Amino acid sequence: MTDLSILIPARNEIFLKRTIEDILEHIEGNTEIIAVLDGYWPDPGIPDNPRVTIIHHTESIGQRAATNEAARLSQAEYLMKVDAHCAFDQGFDIKLMNDMQDDWTVAPTMRNLHAFDWICENGHRRYQGPSGSCQECGQPTIMDVVWIAKKSPQSNSYCFDSEPHFQYFGEYNKRKEGQGQITESMSLQGSCFMLTRNKYFELNMNDESFGSWGSQGIEIAVKTWLSGGKVMINHNTFYAHMFRTQGGDFGFPYPQSGKQIENAKSMAKKVLYENWPNKVYSLSWLLEKFWPVKGWTQDQLDNMKKIENMTVENAIEVTSEIIHNIEEKRMATKGIIYYTDNRLDSKIMKTCQDNLSKIAIDKDLPIISTSLKSIDFGTNLVMNLERGPLTMFKQILRALESSSADIIYFCEHDVLYHSSHFDFIPPDKNTFYYNMNSLLVRLSDMYKLYYDHRSLSGLCVYREAAIKHYRERIERVEKEGYSTRMGFEPFTHHRINWENKYEMGDWKSQYPNLDLKHDNNLTPARWSQDKFRDKRNCQNWKEFSSEEEIPGWTKEQLSIL
Repeated sequence: MTDLSILIPARNEIFLKRTIEDILEHIEGNTEIIAVLDGYWPDPGIPDNPRVTIIHHTESIGQRAATNEAARLSQAEYLMKVDAHCAFDQGFDIKLMNDMQDDWTVAPTMRNLHAFDWICENGHRRYQGPSGSCQECGQPTIMDVVWIAKKSPQSNSYCFDSEPHFQYFGEYNKRKEGQGQITESMSLQGSCFMLTRNKYFELNMNDESFGSWGSQGIEIAVKTWLSGGKVMINHNTFYAHMFRTQGGDFGFPYPQSGKQIENAKSMAKKVLYENWPNKVYSLSWLLEKFWPVKGWTQDQLDNMKKIENMTVENAIEVTSEIIHNIEEKRMATKGIIYYTDNRLDSKIMKTCQDNLSKIAIDKDLPIISTSLKSIDFGTNLVMNLERGPLTMFKQILRALESSSADIIYFCEHDVLYHSSHFDFIPPDKNTFYYNMNSLLVRLSDMYKLYYDHRSLSGLCVYREAAIKHYRERIERVEKEGYSTRMGFEPFTHHRINWENKYEMGDWKSQYPNLDLKHDNNLTPARWSQDKFRDKRNCQNWKEFSSEEEIPGWTKEQLSIL
C-alpha cells in the first residue's frame, strides 16, 4: 500500500509540471501524486510517471472539492495537500513520516520560492511578478525559470486573529516553547500540510461548505487542535511556496470574490465558536495555550471564557454580540513602503533589508519597494528616473498607490528599524505621525546621537491621507520646483499652504530605530548643536560613545555594521 498521497488541486497553473517534477526528484519513500486539473489542461503536459495520477474536469469544481476528490481516490496512510507552485527538500516525505503521530497535522518549514524572473534582450532582469515590458528599457521580456528555494525568510509558526484572519506568528518562535526541531503552531498557512487519511475524513477536513477557497489553514488547524490533536511544524525539512499577490496574471488562480471570502470567514467562526462532532476543547483553551496571541486582546479572551461557561441560549446571544464587536473594532491592515535610489553601499543595504524583511515576516507586513534599479525585495517596482527629491516623492506615491494596506510605515534603505516601531497604530486618520525614538549612527566611528527630531523614515500614516498629500506635493514641485522651504517631512511646519491640510503628531516606539549616516545620504546630518540656527531644534541632546549599549539592540546586532 502507498504510504503517502500528495494531493495537488490545480487551476490555470503554469508551474504544475515543474512542481510535479520537483516532487518526483525529491521523494524517497513509497509516495504517489494525485493531481486534479480543475477546468484546464496544462501547457506543457504532466510527466508520464507511474507514481502520478491525473484527474481532469472540463468545468472547475473548486479547490476544496478537487482536493477531496483526490483524497477519496487515495488508499495511502497519509495525505499531504500542496499547492501547484512549490519546491521541496530532498527526502521531505520520509522526514515527515518518520516523525509523524496519528493525531498530528504537520507541515514542514516554509520558505519562499523564487520561481522565475522576467528578462529582456538587453539583459535587464526583473523579479517574478506580472508579465510586461522591461521597466528599465521598455523591451519585451521572456520568463526565465530559476526555481530557487530561498533560505530566507523561513516561517515556522502561524496563528489567526479575532476576525479570524491568518497571521504569521514569528513572536512564538522566540519563546522557549517555540524552540526545537519539531514545534507546535496555533494555525497553518495552508499551502502544504500532512495528516492521516483516517483523520482527514473523520474531521471533515476541507469542508466544501466553506466554498472553493479561503480560511483553509485555519479550518485544518482548529479542527486538529480542538479535537484533541496537535498541529506541528517539522524544522528538519522544508518546502518553498511561490506567493502570488500582485494581481493581473500573477494573482490567485481561483476567483476571490468578497462574498466567497466572507463566507469562508463565517464558516471558520462556526468551527471556532460552536460545538461540532469530535470537538473536545474550547477556543479559550487554544488561545491560552499560545497566549499572548497576535490580534487578540485580554478582554476578548476573558469574554470568550465567560461565554463558554454560560447556558447554550445565553452563549449564542452573547457570542453574536461579541463577534459583532470584534468585527466593528477590527484592526486596520498594515503595510510597509520602501524606497531607494540604489546608491547605498551594498553591505549596508543588505543589512537593513535583512533586518526589515525579518520584521515584516514576524508581523505579517507586506512590503512594496520602489527603486531606480531592480532589487529582490518585497514587491519591487522600478522607476527609470534620475535621483532627486521629485523622484523620491514619485517613488513614494507609486508605492502608496500599489499598496492595499490601510496604515503605511515609511521605510528607508539606510535605517535599521526596531520591531517595536511597527506596533504603533495611528489613532487619527487625518494626522501624520512621526516616531521620535531614533538614533543617528555615524558609521565611520559608530558615534551615536539622539535629539528630538522628526524624520520621513519614521513616518506612519493612513494610506489615503498620504496619497492625497503626495499627489499634491508632486504637482506643486513639477510646477514650481523643489526648495528646502518645502522640506521632506509633511506637516512638520507651516511654511507651505497646502490645499489638503493634515495634522502632525509624534510618538516614541519602545526601542529606538538606528538611522545610519554614511557618505551618500540625501540630506547631511548635524553632529553638534552649533550647527543648529534655532536651538529649539536640538532638544534632549544625548551622545553615545561607540562602546555604549543601546536599549533594544545587542552588541551582536550592532557588530554587523
